[in-house]
Amino acid sequence: MLQTVLIKPASGLCNMQCDYCFYCDEAAKRDVASYGMMEIETIENIIRKVLKQGKGNICFAFQGGEPTLRGLEFFEKVIKFEHKYNIHKCEILNTLQTNGFCVDDKWCRFLKKHEFLLGVSVDGTETLHNLHRHDKNGADTYQKVRDSIAMFEKYQIEYNILTVVNRQVAENVKEIYKEYKQNGWKYQQYITCLDPFGEPQGQRPYSLTPEIYGQFLIDLFQLWYKDWRRGKAPYIRQFENYVGILLGYPPESCEQRGICSVQCVTEADGSVYPCDFYAMDAYRLGNFNTDQITDFFERKESKQFVEESKKWSEQCKQCEYFSLCRSGCRRSRVGEKDAGTYRNYFCEGYRKFFQVCGANLMEIAKYVSEERS
Repeated sequence: MLQTVLIKPASGLCNMQCDYCFYCDEAAKRDVASYGMMEIETIENIIRKVLKQGKGNICFAFQGGEPTLRGLEFFEKVIKFEHKYNIHKCEILNTLQTNGFCVDDKWCRFLKKHEFLLGVSVDGTETLHNLHRHDKNGADTYQKVRDSIAMFEKYQIEYNILTVVNRQVAENVKEIYKEYKQNGWKYQQYITCLDPFGEPQGQRPYSLTPEIYGQFLIDLFQLWYKDWRRGKAPYIRQFENYVGILLGYPPESCEQRGICSVQCVTEADGSVYPCDFYAMDAYRLGNFNTDQITDFFERKESKQFVEESKKWSEQCKQCEYFSLCRSGCRRSRVGEKDAGTYRNYFCEGYRKFFQVCGANLMEIAKYVSEERS
């Protein structure tokens, strides 16, 4: 049963041009790079089919590119269709990942009224953010994003901060953590910067290395742990998930599950892919306009995608930290040709992190367990 669907209403179109944009890279590797703007008929088919089979909580997650480029009228239709087709009385959550460039008072009134949860892309301090996140003319974007966040706060719209961990962010995380704290940003998500698909890792100016990423995790965790001891730690998704794993809960973050799932990422033309990091022709599973949801899960390509993620290296499976690491995100894995298995590119970074911070993670998990009992 599909409980969450990630939708790209403006395909990969964006009013910014980030140096490391993984979706630009994926789109360039497809026969059709951009599917333009999503038709109203397509979003209606998506919502109708998801809600027809849905029960409990349903999440429609709008991403891009920049989803607000599709226009406010499109999202007003989204709300209309959700009301029309919610025959099972599901609890519906709408989320929107945005750079904030198109946001004005009219947008904010709509987002607040319909209780959208926003993810706002910010890459650290002003200098670090502007290093890789430019507009179409190469100009800086940080202040525009901060102005949008100020509007979200004015209208009391819930938002999280999403930071892409590129090399420069990783090397300056202490400065970033301090500034986020001063800004009052209590909900943070850090995602590793991806190198272009099929390209050797670590070659770009923004690329991470295992050593840099491991030290980033240590530096960030130690700052977070210090605040946790004082009862003032922000929510950092990755660390919260590690604690949850230690408590016996399945992580909600897909990169920490170790096994891929079919997420039904949906392009503007209705085409469906198993994952946002694999939205390329070879992984296409069908189309919401012509297929049923069950078709996406029953295709051999879908099953192969999941099975491929289970091919962990023997070295991984025997590692003392495997139950926590689980070999990370599939896009960060490196193939071992002779064995037909995969090992995470950041393996040594993860090992270093768990060696230094593992005891403190256990301490937090023990505390939470005792508090709950």
